[in-house]
Amino acid sequence: MARPPALARRRVSVLAAAVASVLALTGPATAAAKPPKGHDVSSHQRNVKWPDARKKGARFVYVKATESTGYRNPYFAGQYSGARKAGLIRGAYHFARPDRSSGAEQAAYFVRHGGGWRGDGWTLPPALDIEYNPYGSRKCYGLSKKRMVGWIRSFSDETRRRTGRRPVIYTTTQWWKLCTGNSRAFSKDHPLWIARHGTARPGALPGGWRYWTFWQYRVKGALPGDQDLFNGTLDRLRIFARTR
Repeated sequence: MARPPALARRRVSVLAAAVASVLALTGPATAAAKPPKGHDVSSHQRNVKWPDARKKGARFVYVKATESTGYRNPYFAGQYSGARKAGLIRGAYHFARPDRSSGAEQAAYFVRHGGGWRGDGWTLPPALDIEYNPYGSRKCYGLSKKRMVGWIRSFSDETRRRTGRRPVIYTTTQWWKLCTGNSRAFSKDHPLWIARHGTARPGALPGGWRYWTFWQYRVKGALPGDQDLFNGTLDRLRIFARTR
């Protein structure tokens, strides 16, 4: 998912319990039900033919909205509204740049420019794409494991403050181990969007997560952009999109 835009601690509370119940709805999927197919897109896909994507099996999509505090996907508005008109459940994601500004600042920018949420059954929770740095060789964006965990927490807290939802976290198992020390601080109240390509299963999960909510399993396929699955039924996906 990572592409340069030009190129290409927990409290036991009522809210935490509610979020945990939502997470429980998302997995694991039963063998009898096929997980809904979806995809994620950015400015690289430009003007997506959304009715065609739905005919090919898409039921949900994540659309890149922002990166750091200075980049907005110029196609976001059309992609986001087009997906909804075609009958797809859709959400927005932010590409993290922890080397540029604080998590709270980036969350605020994200929400202001499309990363919101409302419990209408059609809007997926905001998502944070945090992974390898596509712009250089600075490991973990130059942050220590402790500072990286703090950055993610800052982003999450601000997103929740502004939208009422904790973000979905998109990452890889390897990156999470390398850059957070395999922190378990988020697994109880943040859905996991795991990236692992070219395998029959997503494999070992990071940081205490017992199951994945979304799986990005391929970068190319029948649908525009990256190919994803939801770990549950379509009914569960709708519940996930509307439950706080």
